[in-house]
Amino acid sequence: MKISSKGRYALRLMLDIAQHDNGTPIRIKDISMRQEISDKYLEQIISILNKAGYVRSIRGPQGGYLLTRLPEEYTVGMILRLTEGSLAPVACLESDVNTCDRSENCVTLRVWEKLKDAIDGVVDHITLADLLEWSREGGDNYCI
Repeated sequence: MKISSKGRYALRLMLDIAQHDNGTPIRIKDISMRQEISDKYLEQIISILNKAGYVRSIRGPQGGYLLTRLPEEYTVGMILRLTEGSLAPVACLESDVNTCDRSENCVTLRVWEKLKDAIDGVVDHITLADLLEWSREGGDNYCI
């Protein structure tokens, strides 16, 4: 499994907003400079996050974005699934029901299920609050 730049940047964007939250909206231009990511690309990503209700947009000269929840209420899995879609390692595990004709006799299915469980177990148990804590421990030198 490989996470695209959109997924990685969405996580960095959300973390940046959480890190710089002082009650005032965070501007995309500021995030772009700090993260060294094109503001145009961040605009595309923030649109997805805004539509999903993960961030709130404030318009005007002092506008920007705020998280709609506390950092501990966002998991890495939530953010990645929003931008990446399913994190399943194979297509037959992308939905709740496996419709593959070979699933009953597929010896490798157990491998893919274990891999999916491992991935979900990691990304669904790490929150933005955890990442904030890790960045404080590491002196703000994080890279996702």
